[in-house]
Amino acid sequence: MKKIKMSKHLKDNLTTFSIVTVAFIIVEILKATGHISSLMKGLLVPVCIYIICAIALNLCVGILGELSLGHAGFMCIGAFSGAFFSKCTQDVITFAPLRFTLAIIIGALFAALFGFLIGIPVLRLKGDYLAIVTLAFGEIIKNVINVLYVGKDTDGFRLSLKDTVSLHLSGEGKIIINGAQGITGTPNDSSFEVGFVLILITLIIVLNLINSRDGRAIMSIRDNTIAAESIGINITGYKLMAFTISAGLAGIAGVLYAHNLNSLMAQPKNFGYNMSITILLFVVLGGIGNIRGSVIAAVVLTLLPELLRGLADYRMLIYAIVLIVLMIFNWSPKILELRKKYSIKGLIGAKKAGEVK
Repeated sequence: MKKIKMSKHLKDNLTTFSIVTVAFIIVEILKATGHISSLMKGLLVPVCIYIICAIALNLCVGILGELSLGHAGFMCIGAFSGAFFSKCTQDVITFAPLRFTLAIIIGALFAALFGFLIGIPVLRLKGDYLAIVTLAFGEIIKNVINVLYVGKDTDGFRLSLKDTVSLHLSGEGKIIINGAQGITGTPNDSSFEVGFVLILITLIIVLNLINSRDGRAIMSIRDNTIAAESIGINITGYKLMAFTISAGLAGIAGVLYAHNLNSLMAQPKNFGYNMSITILLFVVLGGIGNIRGSVIAAVVLTLLPELLRGLADYRMLIYAIVLIVLMIFNWSPKILELRKKYSIKGLIGAKKAGEVK
């Protein structure tokens, strides 16, 4: 019988899916047997959120090769558009899975739409200029929602940029978006299981894109824009494609975020500069362009501060040391040579070379 050989990309993809699935099964077993504390249970959905964000940003930074610092803004759009839909339809669509699925779709579409509109002028820039402008757009989005007041009464929706009093709601009216306080009373529809499904969907979208003809065109733009343009690749079109998909996936993470945390954590200020830097940290430490590395980095760096909480004052010191060690491990040329030399493939190659001699 003829053996079926799997390509390297297929093997890598299957390994990534296997790692995520095995991790999910282990966590579910630990939950069922009561070996996970309530604090760690509360971190499971945030871990899923950060994994999705890291994969989305790696598509933009690692695959497209453009540094974006505005993905927290796209998360913000997804969070508030999805939460707005859920809050308005809570009494109409009583079947929670259907309502949450529609909220995810709406959040992803709105984030992708803003990603497309912002990408048209922004992607003409490069390097530090692109990073600064995307950061500015992210802050603009956050601050616009921060002063947005939306209410609903018998006459429909009312909008104001001042305060809730200027909405002039009737007696039965209710406030949906309350400025800096965000959206209160969003249904708690998200869960670790839902997060796992969304991670798989995100991986399927990104990995299939990377290994497709479009993905190869995007990576050729990253490697050499002039050479890619000389062979007829639509530079602007492919850049917009990658940036829009990346923004849409960040919007999905935002919807998951808004439907998991309480109203105090659904404030616009939580989608600021620090959130974008945190997501970028996962991408850099996991390896730029390495999707599996982004997943692992998001898990480790999200759980590590809580695992070290018992060390009190030394917690953040150890966290900083771990970041430095990971950076050296992933990016030092000497360490990379040693890793390649003493990896399984390197040892097998050295053994074969010795046999030939």
